[in-house]
Amino acid sequence: MSPNQTVSSVCIRDLRHQDLPEVIRIDHLHTGESKPEYWKRVFGDFLDGKGRPVRVGLGAEGGKGLLGYLFGEVRAFEFGSDTCGWIFAVGVDPGHLRKSVATGLLAVACRRFRSAGIRRVRTMVGRNDVPVLSFFRANGFVGGGFVQLELDLEEEP
Repeated sequence: MSPNQTVSSVCIRDLRHQDLPEVIRIDHLHTGESKPEYWKRVFGDFLDGKGRPVRVGLGAEGGKGLLGYLFGEVRAFEFGSDTCGWIFAVGVDPGHLRKSVATGLLAVACRRFRSAGIRRVRTMVGRNDVPVLSFFRANGFVGGGFVQLELDLEEEP
């Protein structure tokens, strides 16, 4: 794991088990839903998963504790997709939004992916989640070469 890095006066570091309650809290503030079991599983996979693909679990720490987090990993998918980095979770304490916390987390994650030989990073965002879409677009993300499709199994075909 890389040593701590300071970005925009925030220390970006690897997440630790003791960060779990703060990640749960920040996620709950954004989603309105508390998911402790989900986050316990994610922390177990990321912090204890030895011999797994490249995984990035980062925390942004400021004077008042954990300000934000980011999770990503190297994945290879079907349908002809190349191996790439995936960002699957990013969250910032609402009191620290628009202060480059998430941008700092993303920059460190991208450096880690690049050092692992990865040339492309992807993510998936709800089309109506304008703040998150704006964040990724402001950081250079554009529409990719794949289209996500889904089928609602609760509806009659």
